[in-house]
Amino acid sequence: MLAEFIDTFDLAPSDEARYAAIEAEPDLTGDPRIDALAGAIAEYLAKQRRLGRVPPWTGGPARRLKDPWFTTSSTSPALREYLTFASPGEFASRNIFTDERPLRRARETSGYR
Repeated sequence: MLAEFIDTFDLAPSDEARYAAIEAEPDLTGDPRIDALAGAIAEYLAKQRRLGRVPPWTGGPARRLKDPWFTTSSTSPALREYLTFASPGEFASRNIFTDERPLRRARETSGYR
């Protein structure tokens, strides 16, 4: 679903249509990680696509984690240190530690676009 949303967002005909796609706050799922991730993704997209504004709902307390979440199954201290350093601010500020390009798609890394 996330990949489909990103594709739809990127294919929107204008910045206004892109902002409209993230403007309304999605319902909370009850899973703190998913709820925080939704806020991080919306803020990240707004900033990366230079929409000029970030939906206010992304800053709510339910959109932040109390404990760190490393989005890898590895327990390697070196990898966790890298993710702590590399995570975009929109994710790190919510205690989510991930790749430096968290929404990168497989086709972007394989040379196909």
